Amino acid sequence: MSAKLKIGMFFFGLLVLGKTVGQELPRTYKAPEFDVEWRKPTNHPDRIVLSYGEDPSTTASVTWRTTSEIDTAYAEIAIATAAPKFWRNAKTIKAGTTTFDAIEINEAEILANYHSVWFTDLKSDTTYAYRVGDGKRWSEWIQFKTAPKESKDKFSFLYVGDTQNFILELWSRLIRESYKKAPDAKFIVHAGDLVNNAHNEQQWQEWFDAGGWIHSSIGAFPIPGNHEYRNLSPETSERSLSVQWKHQFTLPENGPEGLEETAYYMDYGNMRIIGLNSNVDHEKQAEWVDHILSRTDKDWVIVTFHHPLFSASEGRDNKEWRELMKPIFDQYEVDLVLQGHDHSYARGRVSPKENVLDGVNMRDKTGTVYVVSVSGGKMYGLRKNAWEGYDAERDRAAENTQLFQVITIEDNKLSFESYTAVGALYDAFDLIKRADLPNEFIERDTEAIVERRFSNTIPYQDPLPKGAEESLLSKYPGFEITGVHFVNDTNFIGYKVRLERGEDREEISLDVNGKFLD
Repeated sequence: MSAKLKIGMFFFGLLVLGKTVGQELPRTYKAPEFDVEWRKPTNHPDRIVLSYGEDPSTTASVTWRTTSEIDTAYAEIAIATAAPKFWRNAKTIKAGTTTFDAIEINEAEILANYHSVWFTDLKSDTTYAYRVGDGKRWSEWIQFKTAPKESKDKFSFLYVGDTQNFILELWSRLIRESYKKAPDAKFIVHAGDLVNNAHNEQQWQEWFDAGGWIHSSIGAFPIPGNHEYRNLSPETSERSLSVQWKHQFTLPENGPEGLEETAYYMDYGNMRIIGLNSNVDHEKQAEWVDHILSRTDKDWVIVTFHHPLFSASEGRDNKEWRELMKPIFDQYEVDLVLQGHDHSYARGRVSPKENVLDGVNMRDKTGTVYVVSVSGGKMYGLRKNAWEGYDAERDRAAENTQLFQVITIEDNKLSFESYTAVGALYDAFDLIKRADLPNEFIERDTEAIVERRFSNTIPYQDPLPKGAEESLLSKYPGFEITGVHFVNDTNFIGYKVRLERGEDREEISLDVNGKFLD
């Protein structure tokens, strides 16, 4: 920018600000900038992530990253004890190593080696310590505990919806608060959209930094969302799974052929949890999930995937996915479905498959309970007519709220609790499993804080000047304001406003007083 132009913009800014004396302009957010070096690997292990196998009582995996110079790596594992030299009983396992050459891939542009190990033949219900390295440079010793074998004992796990945006900035507080609330959680369900741009190294670095050592000590159970799929370059038309995904996660390969490590299941205690990839191959997964549901004897069945069967937010509907999967879930009486995608919160349920005895209050009986949640900082508005038109009833909802969920199972009882990023209980219910009867449903939302909407929380969109909204809607009848962003930089000071009416969209610029500039 030339000196004359800079001076001109300076005086323009003074002129604009002078016209708004007495009017408080919205605070503009200064997003962090990250140096390229920040996301690059070193010879020391980083991005250490723990996961479990199909049987978490005997198998676990660990994956980590180094520079491509480290072509040989190891993991060491021992039963942890209070004596500091427990490592005397450790065994050393050589890691499998893959080279991640993404130098030519847009937004990845990096070369690294990933290393992974499966720990097998572990003792159930036992605390282990492990470390990873190349024989000279080692991580700290990290502890985890295997699952009990064939147990109905109490255990908990965490579930989070979309991380996606403002990952290091805002998801950090959420995932750390979840650990404070449930430090004994056995694993974390990530219901897709862990990042915004599938192949973006900076965003994956944010995800690993935000969770820090939580990723390496509590098992990850991730499934991909639509934002884990993207073109490899502007010239390619086909969307591809994040190039990082299979390098950085080592997951059970018990899913449908061709969908390994994106659709899989795990049996923990008296629960089977199934992860589906709702982005691709729906028919193939329907056949597979029908097969594995017909062959489980677990008391509890939970399914997780990204695209909701019953959409929480306005303008979304996954009709084909719903019509394919819901009959299967109904047939096998799936207890709970955990979803993401809609950047809001909704919890509801379908009617039980079977008739119950006359005189029984049906509000106390339930079929599958469906939940949509969001953990990151991007927010959408709720569907205005709730779940009207769906074969389901919505019981609880939220807008503009970062949430995490703690799910606890003990014998025939499942307890679900949703918490805000500051640890307030937002939603809760219990399911009681009865032999040959639908689940008993116990509503606990009276224990929670008042329902949250855009109307009773800190504004998500920047507030417009007085009278500007009326002027916009008068000029554009039938439209709805769907986005307001206040800009204050050297090129523009004012408001960028998005209006929508069905498929029609208008992008409008207003000055600081709300007057039209277009």
